[in-house]
Amino acid sequence: MNMEIDPSNLGPEEAIIQPILKTTPAFWKTFAVLLGFTLLGAWAYLHQVVYGLGVTGLGQPVYWGFYIINFVFFIGISHAGTLISAILRVSNAEWRRSITRSAEAITVLVLFVGAAQPIIDQGRPDRILNILRTPHLTSPLLWDVISITLYLTFSIIYFYLPLIPDLAILRERVGPGRRWFYSLFSLGWKGTEQQYHRLEKLIGIMMIVIIPVAVSVHTVVSWVFAMTIQPFWHSTIFGPFFVAGAIFSGIGALIIAMAVIRRTYHLQSYFKDIHFNYLGILLLVMSCVWAYFVIAEHLTSYYGAEPQEMRIFWEKLTGRYAWAFWSMVGLNFVIPIAILSREKTRTVTGTVIASAAVLIGMWLERFQIVIPTLVNPRLPYPRGLYTATIYEILIAIGSFSFFILLYVIFARIFPVVSIWEVKAGKTEGIQTTIKRLESYQP
Repeated sequence: MNMEIDPSNLGPEEAIIQPILKTTPAFWKTFAVLLGFTLLGAWAYLHQVVYGLGVTGLGQPVYWGFYIINFVFFIGISHAGTLISAILRVSNAEWRRSITRSAEAITVLVLFVGAAQPIIDQGRPDRILNILRTPHLTSPLLWDVISITLYLTFSIIYFYLPLIPDLAILRERVGPGRRWFYSLFSLGWKGTEQQYHRLEKLIGIMMIVIIPVAVSVHTVVSWVFAMTIQPFWHSTIFGPFFVAGAIFSGIGALIIAMAVIRRTYHLQSYFKDIHFNYLGILLLVMSCVWAYFVIAEHLTSYYGAEPQEMRIFWEKLTGRYAWAFWSMVGLNFVIPIAILSREKTRTVTGTVIASAAVLIGMWLERFQIVIPTLVNPRLPYPRGLYTATIYEILIAIGSFSFFILLYVIFARIFPVVSIWEVKAGKTEGIQTTIKRLESYQP
């Protein structure tokens, strides 16, 4: 099959390229707002660096707060890309073609923001260098550095490989001022059949490799908690629980990103209702899996009746953090079940509402994991208190804004839909139809 690039024959793919060729006033307004919130967060962090962690609500025994909550949350969202995309590729799901690019971009971009959270939590950023100067295998921070670095490296490669043919298309479409960029990163791509064969082979290798890497990353993050003796953390269930929660929140993030891109760039022909229906079903399944883990975790703690475990148990269900616990249950289980279990409400709007609920609920779940345990540690530490200060809140807002800003910039530079994969899917569909017609015997 000859797949030489013909930029003049893009057909409906023109809608994918237009946001890159033409910048609208709406883009600059969005850019300015997100940049403003990002700079506000940067100011708050600079204030923390100058005056120390004393400006936060952190202290013994609550040495983790919003920063580690956001760290776990962002690393979880990263599973929206490589893991979901790789699984869909491995299963050869035809409907994946138009959504893989937007999913993979989430992984790469959110990892930069997530990896910065432990550095922010250190107070002095230079302290992170101590991990590299005197590495200790018993340090959970070293595990995080190694696993996240590997995950980011593989994710960038997995994201970049399918991008090469589209960069070659843009190389022929943009003006001279930007042509050097697309020429450099398209690596001299000509679109020959041999190049496509090699590319698909490399993507096939990466999609197999990336799945265990992605699973191992959030497992390592869970072990940072589980390998302590803190109540409600020292549990063998934490590994699969964290991975399931990561996939759960990742699907929610992907659905919202797709809905925003679909509406902003008028890409209804690529992000179709059926895509939201399928992802809504996946979100529904993961909601049930998440509920199973939550019940298992709390049921075993209740029947174990260990005093320090029970102190946290009742504080979550009926005490100071009951508002967060029951909100989490409602957002992660009740709302998704109510909306997504019926085909009539499993629409674009319905899946977006359920996904927004899940993202808020999963942040609250991370809050529930971190704060109640640290406020009620095992002896000899005294009982603690924690309330996030304005600086922690501003840094958190800045972190979320920075991630969205990176995604907006990504959509301005790269196609949010894989042009060559969509075209290849159409070609394969035509060839399959022809073969069926040729083999038909009345």
